[in-house]
Amino acid sequence: MAKESETELAAGDAAPAFELQGTDGETYSLASFADNEALLLVFTCNHCPYAKAKFDLLNDLAAEYDDVAVIGINPNDAEQYPDDSFERMQELVDDGTIQYDAYLRDESQDVAEAYDAVCTPDPFLFRRNDETGEFTLAYQGRLDDALNPDEDPSRFHIREAIESVLAGEEVALEWEPSRGCSIKWVET
Repeated sequence: MAKESETELAAGDAAPAFELQGTDGETYSLASFADNEALLLVFTCNHCPYAKAKFDLLNDLAAEYDDVAVIGINPNDAEQYPDDSFERMQELVDDGTIQYDAYLRDESQDVAEAYDAVCTPDPFLFRRNDETGEFTLAYQGRLDDALNPDEDPSRFHIREAIESVLAGEEVALEWEPSRGCSIKWVET
């Protein structure tokens, strides 16, 4: 079922802390990306057609922008959705399908909850404060204007937002919600 992003985070809010395992076996936190000017966190997964339609764009962003860390975070319940298992994440990285700077597993779903993520993909762009080193929210919204998996984008909102952040400017974009499959929460 398609959902639209609806975070409670606002421009200037600090990025919620996390400590997650990457497909490379390393553990990552916000401090892992302290050398980057910006941090693009995208809650995503392996199986959702909306998320899969953005793999190439996210790979391109990771390759193009040296000062931006592009991080995928998969929070989906892998028991109910085996395609979202950590092993499958590793396979997609190993075969080159996913080439982000890091692909992380949010098995507890605590990080997705802290960010109020609701769909895949659900992107959050943070800028690093040079004085404090803290990452603060600069943009949360759609990656581009192709809202359905079979559409071709004509405008890349995320590129505009990244360019603004790297230029030290405010992001002058309306935050239109991202659309994707709902996050597959663990049933309790």
